[in-house]
Amino acid sequence: MDNDAKTLARVPRDFESLRSTIIERKASMPKRLAQVAAFALANPDEIAFGTTASIAAASEVQPSTLVRLAHHLGYEGFSDLQSIFRARLRDRTLSYEERLVTLEQSDGGDEDANLLSGFISAASQSISRMAATVDAETFAKAVDILAAADTIYLIAKRRSYPLTAHLTYAFSKLNIRHQIVASPNGVDLEMVQFARPTDAAIAASFSPYAADSLSQAAELVNRGVPVVAITDSAFSPLASQASCWFEVAEADFAGFRSLSAAMALTMALPVAIAERRRKLKVRKAEKGEME
Repeated sequence: MDNDAKTLARVPRDFESLRSTIIERKASMPKRLAQVAAFALANPDEIAFGTTASIAAASEVQPSTLVRLAHHLGYEGFSDLQSIFRARLRDRTLSYEERLVTLEQSDGGDEDANLLSGFISAASQSISRMAATVDAETFAKAVDILAAADTIYLIAKRRSYPLTAHLTYAFSKLNIRHQIVASPNGVDLEMVQFARPTDAAIAASFSPYAADSLSQAAELVNRGVPVVAITDSAFSPLASQASCWFEVAEADFAGFRSLSAAMALTMALPVAIAERRRKLKVRKAEKGEME
């Protein structure tokens, strides 16, 4: 196989592979290429729908930079790269009715058993992937930040909302002061304005990122509040704002994405925070006795 054939074989042909490739090459990319690559992963719909001129303007680069990025990643041109984002959009924008039709068309005689097996497999893949990539040092740093907080603000919308629902339950049982930012009367932004630098936040959002989650996390950062983020990419807007962040790439089945890995993480955090606080309390008591 000649060099051109080898290069072609390595070119990512699905969005997840492309995302992984960009993250792997992030540190070695020229500044402008890294800039437009970050924009592409943060705004995949813009890349799918936009023209070269509109995308260049939105990402604040020259149109030629888009072509350079495509060539850098091994594509023939920008339209070749753009086709990956358009394919992703077709996959992600299936209506729930269309997703159910996809399930009906899947192979296998026992539809119910295949459905359950598919979701179990996706959950297993998600957990295995996180187990292989989660960084113990990052987890310890997150626990340090959250255990020291007076109040922990919880931010997640849409598909990510169940994470904050579980955190609210766990924090309540463990006597950890918290505030879920999910008001029915639309005062979420006003709620985060009560936060102080002695507080902290957990913000979760996955592509396509919820605009409200991003704006609320940004407001907290502006107020000096440390944010622990749960997201799916090094180029996620949440990752760039956070004091520390976890990359959780969930698998999906027939277009329905799992929350298994993220849920495992949000089950571990409250227990770790409570244990860290208990140990600190014991140490302070022992120090007081010694004095």
